[in-house]
Amino acid sequence: MKTEPQRRILVVDDEAGIREALAGILADEGFVSLTAENGEKGLAVLEIEPVDLVLLDIWMPGVDGMEILARLRDWYPRLPVIMISGHGTIETAVQATRMGAYDFIEKPLSYDKVILAINNALRLSRLEDENFIFRQQIKQHVLTGESEPIRQLRRHIERVAPTDAWVLIRGEHGTGKELVAQTIHRLSPAASQPMVELNCAAIPEELIESELFGHEKGSFTGAATAKRGKFDLADGGLLFLDEIGDMSLNTQAKILRILQEQKFERVGGAKTIEVDVRVLAATNKNLEEEIEKGNFRADLFYRLNVVPIFVPPLRQRREDIGLLVADFTAEFKHKGLGGKEFTPEAVAVMREYGWPGNVRELRNFVERTLIMSPEDIIKAGMVRQLLGLSESVDGAAAEAGVPTDLAAFLKFNYKDAKRSFEREYLRMCLAANNGNISQTAEQIGLERSHLHKKVKMLELEPE
Repeated sequence: MKTEPQRRILVVDDEAGIREALAGILADEGFVSLTAENGEKGLAVLEIEPVDLVLLDIWMPGVDGMEILARLRDWYPRLPVIMISGHGTIETAVQATRMGAYDFIEKPLSYDKVILAINNALRLSRLEDENFIFRQQIKQHVLTGESEPIRQLRRHIERVAPTDAWVLIRGEHGTGKELVAQTIHRLSPAASQPMVELNCAAIPEELIESELFGHEKGSFTGAATAKRGKFDLADGGLLFLDEIGDMSLNTQAKILRILQEQKFERVGGAKTIEVDVRVLAATNKNLEEEIEKGNFRADLFYRLNVVPIFVPPLRQRREDIGLLVADFTAEFKHKGLGGKEFTPEAVAVMREYGWPGNVRELRNFVERTLIMSPEDIIKAGMVRQLLGLSESVDGAAAEAGVPTDLAAFLKFNYKDAKRSFEREYLRMCLAANNGNISQTAEQIGLERSHLHKKVKMLELEPE
């Protein structure tokens, strides 16, 4: 892995002399300089090149620096910008600062002051990045459980995480493969950088190359601007390829070359880009069987499978269910579903259930039960009813001849019951289609756009 990459500074100024002088000073200080003669060209550079800081002139022909600053705040909110101007006023400086500029420097430039401002801005930006990543990690779940399978999984992660080795994470749907990748990232030398993720099953075949490698402006219909790909964004860090088994053979061949050479060209481009990327991949498929069927390349499998990690299904670690239920209950308490808890007998019922959807299904069930239960103490009978395991009938309902399942739901608000059923129905249909929105929409007779809105409204994550 790379140690500390050189910081890249973009200088946007219409005066060629200023651009050349700043480029020379920056090179002397160990920075990589990029230049643009106006704001539009500066934005074009940002679309295809990684940049750590922008030196932006205010008064330029065409679109002025203040307008460019506004666009930068919208499109690159965490990119530090230092404004420079030969006709600055206090009002302009105050306005630029309020719009998010880190500093304001007047011409003629004091190069010592410029370098000092750059170093201070980069230092602050680094701290903000670290805080951002730290907040992300706090929000993430940990690997909950004390069973032997989960203890062994932790040991494997602790051994491989500090290395540069590539990892293939295998396991059924809903076992927590993404969580394993996040844990490896958190314990890796690249923990200070965000992990770049791509779900290979969620990207249409015609767009996956663009997502992985990026594209140049005009390279295909709809490519109105240039775009950096996931490999480019992950340079010097980690790239997590989820559901790697869903890639086409054509894409597999291209990704294999990149993995071997660590270099690629953007779609529609001729420039070769070199990267240093550690790859974590995950799949729920039996890749050995896929190789025999001709659906997966053996050479790609052996390239990815440097260190295999298996994530056990929930049925192989039932003793962890109580801890998981407690974690999920505490999580949903902070989302407005507090004040309810499961009895030990209710948890015991959950331990006996098969959970074909694994931890993800358990989490969804806990959320649904907390919503649907009219009581603060959730007992075993309620859990059995919602799991479809109960053979008992509510007394009053029995006398009225009401079926058991309906008797359970008569206790619930109609709106909540409808939403819960709709959410669970769509979740199961999406799972059956490996999260593919288009296939699911066709199968159940909905417009794709309508299903997409439903998925967002019900806060579903396609499995």
